[in-house]
Amino acid sequence: MASKKPLVPDATSDTQGFRSGLTNYGDAGFSLFLRKAFIKGAGYTDDALDRPVIGIANTGSSYNPCHGNMPQLIEAVKRGIMLAGGLPMDFPTISIGESFAQPTSMYLRNLMSMDTEEMIRAQPMDAIVLIGGCDKTVPAQLMGAASAGLPSIQLITGAMLTGSHRGEVVGACTDCRRYWGQFRAEEIDATEIDEVNNRLVASVGTCSVMGTASTMACIAEALGMTVPGGASPPAVTADRMRVAEATGAQAVEMAKTGLTIDKILTPAAFKNAMRVLLAIGGSTNGIVHLAAIAGRMGMTVDLADLDEMGRNTPVLVDLKPSGAHYMEHFHAAGGMATLLRELKPLLALDALTVTGRTLGEEIDLAGPSFQQDVIRPMDKPIYPQGGIAHLTGNLAPGGAIIKQSAASAALMEHEGRAVVFENLADMANRIDDLNLDVQADDVLVLKSIGPLGGPGMPEAGYLPIPKKLALKGVKDMVRISDGRMSGTAFGTIVLHVMPESALGGPLACVQNGDRIRLSVARREITLLIDDAEMARRMAAVATLRPSAPRGYRKLFLQSVTQADQGVDFDFLQGKPNDPTP
Repeated sequence: MASKKPLVPDATSDTQGFRSGLTNYGDAGFSLFLRKAFIKGAGYTDDALDRPVIGIANTGSSYNPCHGNMPQLIEAVKRGIMLAGGLPMDFPTISIGESFAQPTSMYLRNLMSMDTEEMIRAQPMDAIVLIGGCDKTVPAQLMGAASAGLPSIQLITGAMLTGSHRGEVVGACTDCRRYWGQFRAEEIDATEIDEVNNRLVASVGTCSVMGTASTMACIAEALGMTVPGGASPPAVTADRMRVAEATGAQAVEMAKTGLTIDKILTPAAFKNAMRVLLAIGGSTNGIVHLAAIAGRMGMTVDLADLDEMGRNTPVLVDLKPSGAHYMEHFHAAGGMATLLRELKPLLALDALTVTGRTLGEEIDLAGPSFQQDVIRPMDKPIYPQGGIAHLTGNLAPGGAIIKQSAASAALMEHEGRAVVFENLADMANRIDDLNLDVQADDVLVLKSIGPLGGPGMPEAGYLPIPKKLALKGVKDMVRISDGRMSGTAFGTIVLHVMPESALGGPLACVQNGDRIRLSVARREITLLIDDAEMARRMAAVATLRPSAPRGYRKLFLQSVTQADQGVDFDFLQGKPNDPTP
């Protein structure tokens, strides 16, 4: 029979498992006695309660089909934990489903991070398994775990399977936007768009293209926060369940060795993540999320450094929206192991991972390459530079970005007349007006969709082509905003303009008829007015920070930062000095 640990904690007894983080009643012995009495009501034995406790963040929700495989994943994680000698304890947190959250899922990301952090702190556990997939959930979990400081490991829910429409392979959500654009242009009718609607999402799971969810999955593995191969298996496959079991087992090992998250989320890890973001043609949202995660560790993500990396980091992954394939094809091609093998000369190979081994060691253990056509070699890239470029200029003195790998080559150097929408309501009211004064070579400008102006920096930067032009076959235009764009979107679109217009940035000064020049080669976005006119307009712009009378909205507007700082709350930035409340 296993020996029992003394019931009453003392100076020599350990503070792991159910002995950690005792509720304070002024009597530590009673606190433990009460805790064990109640948990034994669920049928646990003393032997079970003496094992390492592994928390499992359960983000399942009927509103989140991206997490529809959550019950199966939790079962597999628990199996891995128990096989490794640990005690699994799952608990719920906020779940954010992109298409079901208003005003935007980004608005709620920080709230989810706080929920995750505080539940990790509040409940006894020696390590935490974070299960997320839909694009804001993974960064929220990594942000919260970074602040909590425990041994932490990420499990990705996985991408959906592809569907088929009239013999064509389709998947959310690049194809959602493509078919909807065809419908707005009256290239397909209502009957066909309804048919497409039934074909785009073939199973539970995240978007099957290199959108933000897939981007964050790849970034999580590049950071060293998943087991090897954790990024790519589709949601409803045996491979995904095996990854889940391995994740549970590895969490127990991390608890035993004390491999805390700060040993993994190092400057080297973030450099590797930036390389991978560029090489996969990843979502522009990935920059914002990386900045937020880094900020929780007291680090910064420098956009100029990212741009410099991009000049010698080509896009190698042939996935929509930059390429042609889907995540299940990426997985079949070897997933991240194949990509990391190609990127090896550019990576910090000594960066530690959740396995306790370095990234270089994991690449070597992954085995040899094999013939495939989804992940290209360095000398045959999809796009010669990294997918994202950093822009500056008088329209964006704090910087802006463009996903150049998903842009039209003919528009990368462009000058045009500004057609301005003051906010989302203004755009919604006028974008389909057949009398709108707009031409194909104009530049569409949307204001007031930044972190404060949105609020929450909605993914509205993908301005639709005005209907009068869509009906004429126009597929792309230069579009500029202080908001974000879904990673599934494509087009010549300038995003994250800083400072945002709601803070009185130069974007607020743009008027209909102004000339705007975009030069991706020179990394510039310029409003073509003289300095005196710019100064006059800036002086006339209101600079009062938006506010709200109560609740989370008040907290958000008081505390949210700009895109280069991750749109996080200012009071959550920086590595905590004391991990206890």
